[in-house]
Amino acid sequence: MRLGPRSVAALVLVSAVGVAGFGWPFLAPPDASVNAHAQDAPWLFAGLLVLLVAVVAATISESGLGPKAVAMLGVLAAAGAALRPIGAGTAGLEPMFFLMVLSGRVLGPGFGFVLGSVTMFASALLTGGVGPWMPFQMLAMGWFTMGAGLLPFPDRLRGRGELLLLAAYGFLAAFAYGTVMNLAGWTFMNTLASNIAFDPDASVPDNLARFVAYCLATSLGWDGGRAAMTVVLTLALGTPVLKALRRATRRAAFETPVTFEKADEVRRPT
Repeated sequence: MRLGPRSVAALVLVSAVGVAGFGWPFLAPPDASVNAHAQDAPWLFAGLLVLLVAVVAATISESGLGPKAVAMLGVLAAAGAALRPIGAGTAGLEPMFFLMVLSGRVLGPGFGFVLGSVTMFASALLTGGVGPWMPFQMLAMGWFTMGAGLLPFPDRLRGRGELLLLAAYGFLAAFAYGTVMNLAGWTFMNTLASNIAFDPDASVPDNLARFVAYCLATSLGWDGGRAAMTVVLTLALGTPVLKALRRATRRAAFETPVTFEKADEVRRPT
């Protein structure tokens, strides 16, 4: 699915707000008013992200997300949502990530962003994981899947080279996803309860050191499990899944407009 100017502008806008939503502890100076509401800021950004993701989805739909693409989106989102509970709560073994990598590779960055966001939304409803973190998960998964669509040589690279590229991306992006999501929950910690929590009165270098310690202490093992499973599933199942996705895309002919030919008029005997 090709991106038009409005879709690109919407993706840039939602990504910019997303960066602000995730990174405000490092972007805002210690005396900023947002630091006085450290416990409330994630809720504000969560509400903004929901609206902006909706804008992106609507804009991309206007750029050519037809009925066939919507059907494909629904099937892949349902499959991803069904895969998530399989490994949830077990050392970060989340098989849905490999499907997002392969889908983003085949279907492109625009479709990938919407797919990642919708899949995370559907899986949150399925698993009961609805909370202030959900919009951040939607945005982070949208970036994760969109990144796979931005990898080089989508039309030329095939075979083992492509699998190695996707596996390497999945490995790194799995850690990046976990690190980004840590930003969404880090500010909810109470500084009185832990010396690795976000401190509104601390300097940026001090908070950065606290955040690194927080990641190492809380999510490194989980992110490692996610990265390892993504690599293993990509190398083991990548070839047939990529073939199936490409075959479905060709048959759906997303880029081919539907036309109707006028039937020849039937001549009546005189």
